[in-house]
Amino acid sequence: MTQKQIKSGGREKPKRLLLLDSHAILHRAYHALPDLSSSTGAPTGALYGLMTMLLKSIADLKPDYIVATRDRAEKTYRHELFEDYKGTRAKTEDALVLQLNRADSVFNAFGIPILDAAGFEADDVVGTVATQVAKQKDLETIILTGDMDMLQLIVDGRVTVYRLQTGISNMKFYDEEAVHERYGFGPEHVTDYKGMCGDQSDNIKGIKGIGEKTATELIQKFGSIESIYKLLKKNPKQFEEKGIKPRVVKLLEKGEESARFSK
Repeated sequence: MTQKQIKSGGREKPKRLLLLDSHAILHRAYHALPDLSSSTGAPTGALYGLMTMLLKSIADLKPDYIVATRDRAEKTYRHELFEDYKGTRAKTEDALVLQLNRADSVFNAFGIPILDAAGFEADDVVGTVATQVAKQKDLETIILTGDMDMLQLIVDGRVTVYRLQTGISNMKFYDEEAVHERYGFGPEHVTDYKGMCGDQSDNIKGIKGIGEKTATELIQKFGSIESIYKLLKKNPKQFEEKGIKPRVVKLLEKGEESARFSK
C-alpha cells in the first residue's frame, strides 16, 4: 500500500481503522507548540495540537473507525521488572499533566472510544489491538504516533504507521519498505535492534559498546537476538568469517543477559 493509495480513501478497499497513540501525540504537540491558554488561564497548546492532528489525519486518511489509547497513572508491569524503567526522564510538567487529563473530553466530543488497561501503557494497548486486527483481511489499520517503537507492529497491507516527524503537521508514512529504508531490516527486527543498542529515552541499556551501526550489521547478517546467540554458542567462528570483529563478539558474550532482557 502506497501513501497515494492511503489518501485515495476508495471504498473498494478494506475498511480503515485509525489507531491513536494519544500519549505520544499529546507529548509531541505540547513541545511543538507555544504555551497557549484559555480565557481562564488553563494550558491548551497540547489539546489544540491534538485536535489539529486529529482533523488532519481524518482528512488525509479518511478512516472508517477511530480508536484512542491512553496511559494510566499507575506504574506498569515494566516498572516491576525493571525499577529504573524510564528513570532518566524528567518529571512531566504540570501544564502537560493537566492536558493529558483533559484529553478525554476531546475524544468524547469527537465520539472516539478510549482504551486503556491497568499496568500497561498506551503503546501496549496499541500493540494489542494492532496484533489482533492484523488477522482481519477486511480491515487495514493505521497507527498515528510519534514513537519509532511502533514500527515493530507493521504488517504490510494490514498495519502501517503514520508517524509525526517534527511539529504537528510533518508526518511520514511507514510500511515495510519504509522500515527497510530507515533501518536496513524489516519491522520484525525492531525489537532486536533496541535489545542490542538500547533506548536512552526509556533507559533501556542494550549491550554496552554496541551502537546502531553494529546492531544493524549483526541483524542483517544473523537475524534475531535469539539466532545470534544460538550461532554464537554453536559456531562462533562464523562471526569472524562474516567480518565481525573479535571485540564485538566479546561484547555480545558479555552482554547476552542484558540483550535478552532489553528486547
